[in-house]
Order: sequence, then structure tokens, then C-alpha cells
Amino acid sequence: MNIMKKSCLLICAVLFVSALSNAQDPHFSQFFASPLTLNPALTGKFDGTLRVSGNYRNQWPAFNNVYTTQTLSIDFGIMRKKLPENDIWGVGILALSDKAAGGILTNNYVGLSTSYHKALDENGYSQIGVGFQGTYGQKRLDWSKLVFEDQLTPFGFDITVPSADISSLNNPNINYIDINAGLIYSGSTNDRNNYYIGASQYHINKPKESFKGGNWNIAPRTTISAGGYFPISDLLTFHTSGIYQLQAQSSETTIGAALSASLGANDGPNPSNIYFGSWMRLNDAIIPYMGLEFAGLRIGASYDINISDLKSGSQSRGGMELSMIYIKRPPDQKGIPCPKF
Repeated sequence: MNIMKKSCLLICAVLFVSALSNAQDPHFSQFFASPLTLNPALTGKFDGTLRVSGNYRNQWPAFNNVYTTQTLSIDFGIMRKKLPENDIWGVGILALSDKAAGGILTNNYVGLSTSYHKALDENGYSQIGVGFQGTYGQKRLDWSKLVFEDQLTPFGFDITVPSADISSLNNPNINYIDINAGLIYSGSTNDRNNYYIGASQYHINKPKESFKGGNWNIAPRTTISAGGYFPISDLLTFHTSGIYQLQAQSSETTIGAALSASLGANDGPNPSNIYFGSWMRLNDAIIPYMGLEFAGLRIGASYDINISDLKSGSQSRGGMELSMIYIKRPPDQKGIPCPKF
């Protein structure tokens, strides 16, 4: 009986995730550390020649790998010597994998991004940019990991017995093309601070996805994000950012800030800093954050502390998340202030 209960719970969980999959994308609490999933217009928008970004998230660790999400992206500027001074043309590659219910439901994405940023003043402190992203997506349901009620025999569950629930799946593998786009404005009052505001929309073409042959489409996701960093002394810098997302009937607002402290001389292209701060996903979770930056590499760690009505089930644990961003900066490069958070 315990096996049956666990199997039914697992099936319900997968069906629930499948139903929601057309309404909510995988997301990161450290959205500021995943530029190409935040806004295609952030492609190539950084102070350097090459950026490598990676993220890993394990949501609701009180349960066994209910949701795990990981992503890796590489972006860089091109044709620097042929563009008008301080303009930026960026290209990038993105890969994302999202697994639910211990890998029963898997989403994989591979995308190409490009953006162009036009300088609005002679120093390049103010820029406006537009970006586009094309993604190939695959959603897979591994029914071999599921057991159903009609597979119950007097000797227990027999997965070799055909199930009517499995036969009703028209296609356990779904493939589609996805189109995303975004805009961003970035400004600075000098060469030490930066602020930005951007908007993006993912799934513009509403790609179709359904395991049972229905007319389910991925709902467009609209995102508005803003932030900036501002030195408050020779050793301390204030960073802040926020995001609002709307997809179908689901919305999410996350805001927060961190303070960075210098660990040494910050006159070179690759300063060393330590970060402490916190973000809050409204009506859902508090997200303490800490980070370390050195040699062009910034590593961040956060942990969601659930404060919603789900805290009793999640044991107040929302998710552990790690991020990594490496930016290559030549010693002689003249940098332009760009978004960091």
C-alpha cells in the first residue's frame, strides 16, 4: 500500500508539473547572474571581451530533486573595430536543462542570441540596446520511471504490464522553436556607477507543447528588470536590482540589494570584492546572498527561505542556488560601465 501511495503521489506531482509547464518557465533567484535568460538585450553587454555564465538551482531540497535547473552561456562582442565608437554588437550561446520529479519530466533548451547597443553620448555612458534570441526546445516525459494503478498485480507493481495511461500519450517527446526579444537602457553619471532598466518577452511565437495532442501552448513571459551599482566610499559599493515577471496567470516580483567590500586595490581591470545582501520574492521567500569576486570571476550563493503558505510542506526551505560569471578583461581595455546586477 505504501508503494501505491508513493506512486500515486509521484504521478500527481508529474501531472501537476506538466499542467503548469505551459504557465511558468524555470527561473533563478539570482536572475542578475543569468543574463541571457533575463533579457536577450543583455547579450554582449558587459565590461570585457568574453563572458561565461553558469547557474545551478535545486528547489525544495526537502523533497528528492523535485526541481533542478542548470544553465550555461557564453557571449562576447564582435566587429569592435568596425562599429562606431562605444557601440556594442554582441552574440551568445545559451544552454539550459530543467528536470522535475527526479528527471521524469525534462526540459532542454539551446539558444542563439544577438544584441546591438547604440551609444547615446560621446563617452558611451548612456546606451540603448535591442536583442533577439532563437531557441530550440525539447520537452521529454520518461514514462519508464512511472508506475500506474492498472500495473498492480497480486505480487506488486509490474512495469511490463501495458498501462492505458501510457498509451494515451501521443508523444512523450516534444520539440519546438522559440523566439524571444528584449530592450534595455543603461546609463552612468561617471565611470564608476551604472543603472539600467529593461523589458523582454519570451515565447513570442507561443510554441505548442502537449503530450496528449491538445492545443497547449507556452504562454509568453513578459519581464521588466532594473538595477544599478553605486560606490558609497573607496571600499564599499551598493548594488541593487529587481524583477517583475508575468506569464499567463502567474506573476512574480523579486527585489533586493547587496553591499560589496573591496579586498584590495581595485584600480586594475579585475578587482577583488566580497558581497553580502538579500533579495525577497514577494509573498514567497527571503533570499540571503553572498558572493566572492576575484581575477575576473564572481561566484555567488543564495538560499531561498520559504515564507509562503507552502512553508509547512517545504519545511521553510525553498532552494539552494549557485552562480558563476567569468569576464575576460584585457589589461589595456577601456571599459564602459555596464550592468552587474
